[in-house]
Amino acid sequence: MEKDKTHIVYILECNDGSLYTGYTNDLPNRIAMHESGKGAKYTRGRGPFILRSTDSFLTKEEAMRHEYLIKQWSRVRKLAYIEDKEAKALERKGDRDGTTK
Repeated sequence: MEKDKTHIVYILECNDGSLYTGYTNDLPNRIAMHESGKGAKYTRGRGPFILRSTDSFLTKEEAMRHEYLIKQWSRVRKLAYIEDKEAKALERKGDRDGTTK
């Protein structure tokens, strides 16, 4: 079993509005690779990017299954997933700040 590694599935929004889903265990480095044109073939020439979503997993296998699942979704489904996660994050922030009822 792998220790001390977080396995991350991420969704980037490309400059052309398209969405790219990927896997990494070093998100800052992977985004830098995409930005420099040395990431996935799909993202070359499509930067700059906006990181729209991340999900962390304890194992590479779990992360790869999640990445595969997301890649099967339509653009509409991916956007709904991103918006749902953003709404939940705002709710959690409001709960911490005491700004929600």
